[in-house]
Amino acid sequence: MAEAIDPELIHAPVVDAKRRWIDIASASAYAAIHAACLLAFFTGVDALDLTLCIGLFYLRMFGITAGYHRYFSHKSYKTSRVFQFVLAFVGCCAIQKGPLWWAGGHRRHHRYSDQPGDMHSPRDGFWYSHQGWIFDGRWDATEVDRIRDFAAYPELRFLNRWHALPPTLMGLACFALAGWSGVVWGVFISTVLLWHSTYTINSLAHRWGSQRYETGDDSRNNWVLALLTLGEGWHNNHHKYMASTRQGFFWWEIDITYYLLRGLAAIGVVWDLREPPASLLEQR
Repeated sequence: MAEAIDPELIHAPVVDAKRRWIDIASASAYAAIHAACLLAFFTGVDALDLTLCIGLFYLRMFGITAGYHRYFSHKSYKTSRVFQFVLAFVGCCAIQKGPLWWAGGHRRHHRYSDQPGDMHSPRDGFWYSHQGWIFDGRWDATEVDRIRDFAAYPELRFLNRWHALPPTLMGLACFALAGWSGVVWGVFISTVLLWHSTYTINSLAHRWGSQRYETGDDSRNNWVLALLTLGEGWHNNHHKYMASTRQGFFWWEIDITYYLLRGLAAIGVVWDLREPPASLLEQR
């Protein structure tokens, strides 16, 4: 008798004319943002442009690591409804779609890590895990069943649907501050750097590094990726105990996202930061 197939693994995209045009438009926009970086040769660069590029890189990285990942995906700490919206808004500015889509997909990743059903396992190839999965129609829809806790908030549903609005406002702000060079450096170049930095956690952090814990998947700890992504490179730690706000489990594992959240906790913006259990730390 044939083995039954988990219906969760069957995510066939709806292929019709509208879907094809959406796929073409998405791929074209993705390529255009990369190509637009070359405009820097025409606009030049000054100190304000570099400040926008670096500042927006790290601000939006924090929106992904502290917001989309550690808060919306894993609920590893608590915050107010107002700051919850701020985290979602900043995360949208990273141009990685909406908070409900991102977090629902990430919960899927943990459910099927490096197994059939994982959205971006390197076992399907480096190119696919790094960015090819973005254009796989199976993962287009927001998996509401996985994220019903946050889908209950209408403002988050609004941002999830209109996720292009925050980065549009960001682009207008860059133009107002520094003209077209501000847009090129603050939006295009900063975004491309941000994209490929965060994508390394999907691709390289499941191939390059060390495994402290047996997790049943290929997750690795990598200090280089941790520095690049404000602490996300301690990926094997995270897959062992995903509920922890702190992903660098030991003092020598630099986790800048966690330090920033501790600072916010000190002034009452966030609270109840979850730590890895002592028994887990002793397993090293």
